[in-house]
Amino acid sequence: MFTTDRRSLILGSAALVASSALSRSHAQAPTGPYKLDPLPYPTNKNEPSIDAQTMEIHHDRHHAAYVNNLNGVMAQQPDLANRPLLELLTRLDSVPEAVRTAVRNNGGGHANHTMFDKLQDQFNTAGTRVFGSGWVFVTVASDGKLALVTKPNQDTPIMDGQRALMGNDVWEHAYYLKYQNRRPDYLKAWWNVVNWDKVAERYSAAKAGTLTI
Repeated sequence: MFTTDRRSLILGSAALVASSALSRSHAQAPTGPYKLDPLPYPTNKNEPSIDAQTMEIHHDRHHAAYVNNLNGVMAQQPDLANRPLLELLTRLDSVPEAVRTAVRNNGGGHANHTMFDKLQDQFNTAGTRVFGSGWVFVTVASDGKLALVTKPNQDTPIMDGQRALMGNDVWEHAYYLKYQNRRPDYLKAWWNVVNWDKVAERYSAAKAGTLTI
């Protein structure tokens, strides 16, 4: 099961926002509590939808800049340096006002880009592993926490008292005419049509307790 914090999925569509510190490289990152994990797949994995050079720049410059800047703040705020990123972001009101915007921007950027690097890969892997026919879902709990689950046939997380934020149909009828037995190719292509505005609306509704089917 994949879990992440409340900012990750909803702000995932902002993952290509330019960083003011783009020129700083990962190799120059100041030491600190926050680390940039290697990209968990080859940079050309999402071609032709996302080219290898874009993925390399995105990860090694944009994402690295957020981590570098966040560690720079932590060097001046040692009392914050021992906080996990999730705690830091969910308790922004406890961060000194002088660095709160920097923590919001760079901590949020780090969290969002971590999601952007990993969510598609984990979602697609889960969908590929569904035996026979079924679905892969991202669910959202009442506290905003997200999770990745799979269901067989036409079962739904709703049956377990969960809220389905978004899901993809991995029955053969959803992809066989174009992709035949190449389910992984279908799952990769599906991300090109995700309506992130609608996902954001559903997330807000889930938080408000008004999300239906």
